[in-house]
Amino acid sequence: MALKATIHRVQLQIADMDRHYYADHALTVARHPSETDERMMVRLLAFALNADEALAFGRGVSTENEPDLWRQDLTGDIELWIQLGQPDEKSVRRACARADRVVLYTYSGQGAAIWWEQIAGKLATLDNLRVVDISPASVAALGDLVAKSMTLNCMIEDGGVWVTDPDRGAVEVESEVLKDTRAAG
Repeated sequence: MALKATIHRVQLQIADMDRHYYADHALTVARHPSETDERMMVRLLAFALNADEALAFGRGVSTENEPDLWRQDLTGDIELWIQLGQPDEKSVRRACARADRVVLYTYSGQGAAIWWEQIAGKLATLDNLRVVDISPASVAALGDLVAKSMTLNCMIEDGGVWVTDPDRGAVEVESEVLKDTRAAG
C-alpha cells in the first residue's frame, strides 16, 4: 500500500521589506511521505523568500526533473527555479540552462559544507545561480512550528529573516549565502 502525502494548510503573511513585497498567501502544502517536516518548512521558507503571485510549488521530491518551487512566465519559460538539498553538478547545470535564475537552498549543516566544498569550483561559471545555506539550528526550530494547520508570519528586513507562529513561537533564520550572482529583478 502506497503512503499518501500529508496535507498542511498554511496561512502565510509575508512582509519583505528588502523587496517591498507584502502579501498574504493561503497555501496547501503536500508533504511527500519521504519528506521530513524540516524539509517541508525549508520549502515554505524558500517560498516566503522568493514569493510573488506567480511562484508555485513543483513536484520536487517526487519528480526528478522538476524543482521544489518555480515561477514561469505566460509563455511557459522558467524565470525562477528553486531547489532544496545537495543536487549533483549535472542537475544544477540542467536547471541553470532551463531557467533564467536558479536558487539552491542547502540545510544539512556539515553535509552541505562538504558538498559545497566539492562542487563550488565546478559551478563557479554559472552566472544565474545563487546558493544559500540555512543553519541546522534554524531548520530544527522551523520543524518545531509544524502543524496540520499553520498561521505563519515571515518578516524579512536587511537580510534578516524571522518566522513567527502566534501559538508556537518565533524563529530567527540564520543563513549564509555561498554563491550569489543574482541579476536584479
